Amino acid sequence: MGLNLIEVWVPVLLLVSIAAGSNICTSRGVSNCKECLSIHPTCAWCSQEIFGKEGSSLSRCDLRDSLIQSGCGVKFIEFPVSSMRILENVPLSDKAGGSDDITQIQPQKIHLTLRPDDSKIFTVTVKQAADYPVDLYYLMDMTNTMKDDLQKLYTLGNGLATALRGVTSNLRMGFGAFVDKPLSPYMYIYPEEVIRNPCYKFPEPCPPQFGYRNVLSLTDQAERFTEEVKKQKVSRNRDAPEGGFDAIMQAVVCKDKIGWRPDASHLLIFTSDDRSHLALDARLAGIVQPHDGECHINNNNEYDKSTILDYPSLGMITDKLSENNINLIFAVTSPMVELYRNYSELIPGSAVGMLSRDSGNVVQLILDAYARIRSKVELELLGVPDELSLFINATCLGGEVIPGVKSCAGLKIGDTVSFSIEAKLYGCPKEKSRTFMVKPIGFKDTLQVTVDFACECNCQQSSVPTSPSCHHGNGTLECGVCLCDPGRLGSRCECSEGEYNPTQQDRCSPNPAAPVCSGRGDCVCGQCACRSTDFGKVWGPYCECDDFSCLRSKGQICSGNGECNCGNCQCSPGWSGDSCACSTRTDACMGSGGMLCSGRGHCLCGVCECTQPGAYGLTCEKCPTCPDACTIKKECVECKHYKRGDLYEKNCNHVCRDKIEQVDELVFHEKNSVNCSYKDEDDCVQNFQYYEDASGQSFLYLVKEPECPKGPDFLVVAPLVIGAILLLGLAALLVWKLLITIHDRREFAKFEEEKARAKWEAANNPLYKGATSTFQNVAYRGS
Repeated sequence: MGLNLIEVWVPVLLLVSIAAGSNICTSRGVSNCKECLSIHPTCAWCSQEIFGKEGSSLSRCDLRDSLIQSGCGVKFIEFPVSSMRILENVPLSDKAGGSDDITQIQPQKIHLTLRPDDSKIFTVTVKQAADYPVDLYYLMDMTNTMKDDLQKLYTLGNGLATALRGVTSNLRMGFGAFVDKPLSPYMYIYPEEVIRNPCYKFPEPCPPQFGYRNVLSLTDQAERFTEEVKKQKVSRNRDAPEGGFDAIMQAVVCKDKIGWRPDASHLLIFTSDDRSHLALDARLAGIVQPHDGECHINNNNEYDKSTILDYPSLGMITDKLSENNINLIFAVTSPMVELYRNYSELIPGSAVGMLSRDSGNVVQLILDAYARIRSKVELELLGVPDELSLFINATCLGGEVIPGVKSCAGLKIGDTVSFSIEAKLYGCPKEKSRTFMVKPIGFKDTLQVTVDFACECNCQQSSVPTSPSCHHGNGTLECGVCLCDPGRLGSRCECSEGEYNPTQQDRCSPNPAAPVCSGRGDCVCGQCACRSTDFGKVWGPYCECDDFSCLRSKGQICSGNGECNCGNCQCSPGWSGDSCACSTRTDACMGSGGMLCSGRGHCLCGVCECTQPGAYGLTCEKCPTCPDACTIKKECVECKHYKRGDLYEKNCNHVCRDKIEQVDELVFHEKNSVNCSYKDEDDCVQNFQYYEDASGQSFLYLVKEPECPKGPDFLVVAPLVIGAILLLGLAALLVWKLLITIHDRREFAKFEEEKARAKWEAANNPLYKGATSTFQNVAYRGS
């Protein structure tokens, strides 16, 4: 967005300046064509000898349209235009197979023509071909502590070949071994027997210590790999660090000895359980000659400069790995993982894996590391001139453009990604043309970019020495102006430095009180002849202007991001401030989620100032301990894995570039990893772990089975309910029985009490009836 605004406003400002009667081209007071072209891409030069009316002050350096309006013929206008031409554009290959002609980058050659302060954009497309050949060289630490690992490798050779053939049908394997430099203090030297047999105190003897040995050059016969490995025996050295970096250097630079193919992926597997010596460590043994980065493997396939050259530096190894397109995989034991991960962060295209105690997991480790390497495409730029600035935008999966990024991750074999590269020229190099390379790390394929610097004018080729137009041959006519011989001055070299006229002196200062030519020139022929200085150029009617009196930053005038014009910095597009030290572009601050500084800071002068505690990185993108890390990544789990949530319908792929791996349970993966959990819409608890590696790639380790609440078990609940009902009924009966019993006892007690109080008199019971009753029959008439 910032760049687009600049592109819009530059022409507008130019139009405004034209309306005001001056512009950036006319304001600099340049006197020749080359200087004119270096001011701005819109400036043109008129080489027409007769230009304007005599005595007029028309500038030959002006906008092209202005020169035409002023009467300059089109054929006399020097106005080179930046351009881009594709010279070689072979289509990308889909599959490697057995073909040697494999193309993984397009185009292959382009030609740029650039004017100072101008830019052109070109696009690079990269595609990893399927079934690409693989060269794998296994470099093993052969010290005594790796004995179990060597024995395990006896049985893994064929399995390793079989596993890798699932990735490529064109595989070659090799094997190398190393210990350390065979001299004190790295080896035992007393008693004498220990030199021949470092393990003389142990039950099994071992061979003498050696630096590095190429045991088996790369071959497509996997059985030979196993055979040679079985012949190897461990040795023993004295100090803990090993000579692994000596071995890496020889395995990388000895291309013919090792057998690296030009058209193949190169994997160098480095296995060890300890640290490695670095540059300057060999001074302990009196070795002061630095490593020369050359191959020194003799006819016995051994490194024969081990006792002469120092260990290589990490920087030298990095350069050689890049030069030979080799991907280094560190397979090291758990205590060494953190150290070698730090090394890996400094070596582009490398990877680290944790080796089990007996190397039993080495096959899977190599496959995983190779998959990580192949899942990422990262560009490297080789031989770019200092005056050329490159700005890269990556277009990764899903067509999303990521500003300021030169890598894409999370790719699969066959995926295609592209990178838009803007090349801008600042200043003019000494050479007229330069070539640089754009290359994916670990690929042999390159894009060759040749840049012609349009800093010269064509009219310079037709200059006329001692031209009559320059006052009787007192100068050279070049591009319509006279370049006067020493001692001559004036627009046509008509004056001599020895001439003096007091009346003309008055024309060399703005007012009588001001010094003549501002004290920085001489008044000759009524004109100021400004004196050049070691600091820069002085110009102006009164020598009042220069290009070195502007503010400086970091030792550079206008911070190197603008031009000094008469004491004021004229900043290049994309920069602002009194010293042009502040970038107006915000794309460098744009995080991968499309937010400035990833929403964790402020973009100040093109640089993120992280305000969120725990946030760091160029765009504050790394923040594994931020309070909101789990909240953000929870949404990514929902949209990427479960295909639901707020982000799923919006910009899931843009915000979430995490690589999700499912695990049975969470383990401690990395030092900066964060364990997270949340409750989803099904009321299940989902556990996951969040980690960002050094490259900014985010990993989410997701537990396969979320912890969901279980429904009621009928076989358990039903008996419990029935039992509860019975218990409640029994309890009710018992309570009822108790109450009845209490009631009866109270009534009986009352009865007994009343009975005891009763007193009866002696009389017939009025209720008593006798047993005999007499009735008279009234119908009887007897006697």
